[in-house]
Amino acid sequence: PCRLPERAAGRAGASRAALGRAPRSALRAEGAAWPGRRAGCVPGGAAMDLGDDEPPAVSPLENVSRFLQRWVDKTTIHVWPRWTTLALLIVVYGVRVYFVQGFYIVTYGLGIYMLNLLIGFLSPAVDPDTDGPVLPTTDKEEFRPFTRKLPEFKFWLSAFRAVIAAILMTFFPIFDLPVFWPILLAYFILLVCLTLKDRIRHMIQHKYIPISMGKQTYGELTKVKAGGGSGGDGEKDDK
Repeated sequence: PCRLPERAAGRAGASRAALGRAPRSALRAEGAAWPGRRAGCVPGGAAMDLGDDEPPAVSPLENVSRFLQRWVDKTTIHVWPRWTTLALLIVVYGVRVYFVQGFYIVTYGLGIYMLNLLIGFLSPAVDPDTDGPVLPTTDKEEFRPFTRKLPEFKFWLSAFRAVIAAILMTFFPIFDLPVFWPILLAYFILLVCLTLKDRIRHMIQHKYIPISMGKQTYGELTKVKAGGGSGGDGEKDDK
């Protein structure tokens, strides 16, 4: 049993009953104030494992996920390098499929997925057909930048992951399903034409374009003349 000083033992006798009725969280907080806490005991000599609250162990997979997420966040401001890398990966995938002469189903699925991402990128965050007219219809209205349904960074990140997954799938013959690829190509081209036609009709109907042209400025009216120039004008007026 633990041996405490007499003064500490006196305090133990006064609060022993309260400690017996208190929940474990209260026992943990109360035990932190006793001199015998480091020895692993509570007042009265009864041993008790109060322990310290330690953070849960982080798995190696979660560490890798945090490391990758940190590097992905660093690429947010580098727009052109990101899209250049994506274009190079698409070229690598095309060369891979050309030499393997297969995986047309994977290519078709990748194309459909990229098309859906493009439609979300070109669509406004608030659809005027369902949520009312929120887009400016004249040049005299207040400037509001175009807000996309799918932001640029999310568009790039989703496309990047899809291309990486498609490249990896070309190394597994199970995904190389026999199919007559000209039919898939014709159907994909038809689907692209119909989808873009519908999107262009939507832009014309609600009078918007999926880019922000910048806020209107007023040229010379916003410029402040130098003191010397204004003084010269004043002298001419006085004459």
